[in-house]
Amino acid sequence: MKSTFVAALAAGGMMLGASQAFSADEITLQLKWVTQAQFAGYYVALEKGFYEEEGLDVTIKPGGPDIAPAQVLAGGGADVIVDWMPSALATREKGVPLVNIAQPFKTSGMMLTCLKENNVTSPEDFPGKTLGVWFYGNEYPFLSWMAHLGIPTDGGPEGVTVLKQGFNVDPLLQKQAACISTMTYNEYWQVVDAGIAEDQLNTFKYEDEGVATLEDGLYVLEDDLADPKFKEDMVKFVRASMKGWKWAEENPDEAAEIVLDYDDTGAQTEKHQKRMMGEVAKLTAGSNGALDPADYQRTVEVLLGGGSDPVITKQPEGAYTLEITDAALAK
Repeated sequence: MKSTFVAALAAGGMMLGASQAFSADEITLQLKWVTQAQFAGYYVALEKGFYEEEGLDVTIKPGGPDIAPAQVLAGGGADVIVDWMPSALATREKGVPLVNIAQPFKTSGMMLTCLKENNVTSPEDFPGKTLGVWFYGNEYPFLSWMAHLGIPTDGGPEGVTVLKQGFNVDPLLQKQAACISTMTYNEYWQVVDAGIAEDQLNTFKYEDEGVATLEDGLYVLEDDLADPKFKEDMVKFVRASMKGWKWAEENPDEAAEIVLDYDDTGAQTEKHQKRMMGEVAKLTAGSNGALDPADYQRTVEVLLGGGSDPVITKQPEGAYTLEITDAALAK
């Protein structure tokens, strides 16, 4: 297994050996979740030396169930984070000035996965059911979707009962919920690997339901963008990261193996990571890293359309910049 910290130090050491006068700029990236193919582009960029080519010494910090990327960023524990836009915009409205500087993921991978035996064949069947939902900022897309459908989430007879779902698929396997939150590249396949055939499942993709919101984007603090040197480093970081993502799309199996090399927990399997990388590549396809303003506005409208309790209450201002990707793509 490789330690990202050790790898970064080693890269820095090699560069210093080549030129004692040169010192790489240190950048710390905080991931939204644990080391897995969801973040393959960054690990590829580190392993293949794309960050080193830009004069960057990058440390990648895995996330986990008790790690909130925005809090890490606000506390000075990272320079840039991976987060979902609903969480980022809600956090910004609460006073932490997150700014999207790049959007590697073009398409949403979020969905609800239901056992067919629970007779959920369309969203009209949701009322009266128990649905598993992730929290810690991941609940916002679901709550917006229910608000668009006009379905209460208070557990009443006309609404749904929300089960606070851990980051696993146990509520479906143990039949505690009719449907659970899954990602196309991860938990859905955990359900299948647990022995439930795909033809025993119904899935509802947020993309197909017209309530998709942007997922894994890169965010920094607004005040940091006032520093020209920081902006220069972010241009380099985004350029190298997108080079890593495009390489991963073209070489999914090798990209998954690189991710496995950086998984110090040993919890991931080759089969799952290769399958995950194949699905993740579908979500990054079509993105050159630049945020599409139309995709941004679609996300904002979904979050604003939350009835009496929307995720955000007003149009955000200054929540993204194209300046970093414009410069990164110009080279």
